Amino acid sequence: MDGEEKYMRAAIREAKKAYALEEAPIGCVIVREGKIIARGYNRRNTDKNALAHAELTAIKKASKKCGDWRLEDCTMYVTLEPCQMCAGAIVQSRMQKVVIAAMNPKAGCAGSVLNLLQISQFNHQVEIETGLLEEECSAMLSAFFRELREKKKTS
Repeated sequence: MDGEEKYMRAAIREAKKAYALEEAPIGCVIVREGKIIARGYNRRNTDKNALAHAELTAIKKASKKCGDWRLEDCTMYVTLEPCQMCAGAIVQSRMQKVVIAAMNPKAGCAGSVLNLLQISQFNHQVEIETGLLEEECSAMLSAFFRELREKKKTS
């Protein structure tokens, strides 16, 4: 397993923590100098907080670990394309690169609906890589939402 795959597998483990809480299974890790320095997973319903996205949790932890809000030498590995809020936070944190497993055609803001990570007028653009372990992450998300629909039918 190469380094990038290892990091995305760590993000998938985070997503599974969300899944276990009946949250949308989205997870991420932030890597600096070859080491995972922060992890996060979706906890929006658990925490009753619209800000409790995997990416925001990880950015907060990484900033604390680095002692700076600037994460210029960091790469984020995330199981689902970031929303507009998370994409904005990624740009604001000056993240160097984001590696995305599955794209989100309904709400993604790293190329699907919008690409907030690479707006030339902003003072920082983020390198994007997509498709790493995409099938595995897409299957996990599809299974989660299928189960959610089934629960709604029976309740």
